[in-house]
Amino acid sequence: QIVFYTLHYITPYFSGYTTVAGPFYPFGAGDTENDRSDDGISPVISLLQPFRFFGQTYNQLYINNNGYLTFDWPWYSYFPYQFPGYGGEDLIAPFWTDIDNRGNGFISYRQYSSGSVLAEATQDINQYFPDLSFSATWVFVATWDRVAYYPYSGTETSFQVVLISDGHFSFVLFNYGTIAPTQRYVQAGYDTISSTYHFSITGSLQYNITSLTYSSNVNVPGRWVFRTDHGSRGCQFNGKVFLSS
Repeated sequence: QIVFYTLHYITPYFSGYTTVAGPFYPFGAGDTENDRSDDGISPVISLLQPFRFFGQTYNQLYINNNGYLTFDWPWYSYFPYQFPGYGGEDLIAPFWTDIDNRGNGFISYRQYSSGSVLAEATQDINQYFPDLSFSATWVFVATWDRVAYYPYSGTETSFQVVLISDGHFSFVLFNYGTIAPTQRYVQAGYDTISSTYHFSITGSLQYNITSLTYSSNVNVPGRWVFRTDHGSRGCQFNGKVFLSS
């Protein structure tokens, strides 16, 4: 169920390039940047800690410039399919569409195994999942900062995916800032091998995708949170359970 809020939660972060607004984790300084290209993809990224995703355990991932993560191999696709796709790929897609940052925008990532970002992740997860007594030991942050739609559109869209783990429990956060209007299809959510677990944020593959800036499943406009270790579905906030599909 999608929930809209009238107040916009604003957290400005200095990205190393500019100050952006939205419920973002820190990014920019110290990040590794993806190549600025159309349909680009990162090299394989070795994880500092294994990440559990609905029964699978991964030690690596790839960041596709078109707004999604894969684990086993680099996968190039600028045209999103609807979740569930019943395919052979585990896929985390904060904003899967045709992105082209040759003209403007930065795509970067960073891992953390100590410091204030772990404390921030621990606080967030314990707020959203109060029964777990969670303490983060690893955080991975990938950020699309003011990227443009294809081709050289000059539009600016900002979003982020955050992976959080303590070695047992695992979580995925989607954070959204300003989302530029587009007539292109956008898929936001996740899908697993054979779609055993999947979730599609309302508005995906429709033309009102700018609503991501204000929607949430944890009462924080622009943020969606999912527990993604084996067999878990959705999250609880203020006593109310939000289920993933």
